[in-house]
Amino acid sequence: MTRVVFVLLPEVHLLDLAGPAQVFSTAAAFGPSYTLDYVAEREQVRSAQGLPLAARTDWPALGRDDLVVVPGWRAPALRGGVRLSPATADRLRAHHAAGGTVASVCAGAEALGQAGLLDGRRCTTHHQLQDELAARHPRATVVRDVLFTTDDRVVTSAGIASGIDLALHLLAARHGPSLAARVAREMVIYARRNGNEAQASVMLRHRSHVDDTVHRVQDLIEARYAEPLPLARLAAHAGVSARTLTRQFTRATGGLTPLRYQQALRLERAEHLLGHGATVESAAREVGFEDARMLRRLRSRPPAQHPANDHGTAPDRHEKTQASYF
Repeated sequence: MTRVVFVLLPEVHLLDLAGPAQVFSTAAAFGPSYTLDYVAEREQVRSAQGLPLAARTDWPALGRDDLVVVPGWRAPALRGGVRLSPATADRLRAHHAAGGTVASVCAGAEALGQAGLLDGRRCTTHHQLQDELAARHPRATVVRDVLFTTDDRVVTSAGIASGIDLALHLLAARHGPSLAARVAREMVIYARRNGNEAQASVMLRHRSHVDDTVHRVQDLIEARYAEPLPLARLAAHAGVSARTLTRQFTRATGGLTPLRYQQALRLERAEHLLGHGATVESAAREVGFEDARMLRRLRSRPPAQHPANDHGTAPDRHEKTQASYF
């Protein structure tokens, strides 16, 4: 069981809170065990929209796999606004020091800054507050024009609805992209990201469409990307012909065939493994390549030619010879 603790501060924005809470509660319906807790320095907190919220004043016991989220609050400016109590700041620091993840939405980044968690790290916040956040916390690097940033288990998001993107990112990192996509569709939203690792996310880059047939096939590829997946099997899974699937898939994903989509997922996972010390050979085997040659070939392509970005429709030689083994 994973706990997600939301720290409610005065004038908390409802969507900053409700968006991530909905993501994690929806994820729990698909298998992962999430328990949501709401803590505050008082038993009742008034939201920015006027709705009073009840919270507990004692914190539950937390482990390193648990998550603490600070939603934002009404903040025309950060100066003169919400101040953390020393006890709450200590809680945030202690959870991070113990190996846990701490996240914020919108003005919640200011709370992380008050706790000293932004020093030496990348962060972001609502575009109207970025200049002030940078001035108030000069040891932080405020990143602009992104939905969220991640840096050493400190995750910050831009504002309001971007908390949903942040939560989907955390789900994908912990449980894989397929679960994040299922949750996004259940919530009837686009699964999108736009920051740091998210900019390179294969799944979220090619999930912003409304073709349910293609979504079902993407679910299968994402769940079994390391296995051979013949086109006929994918088409049968979708209940359409192979020709129809290829046409719909290419149109929905901006030019990718199912094979190139699977290759892109494999490459992304392999890069993650390599970044954590794996050899090229072991990473290739882990993601489903028979040997390291294909992985080396894909990695050697310029970024514009990587499978995740290649919008050409003509298959290369390898794709022609391997087309029956998606």
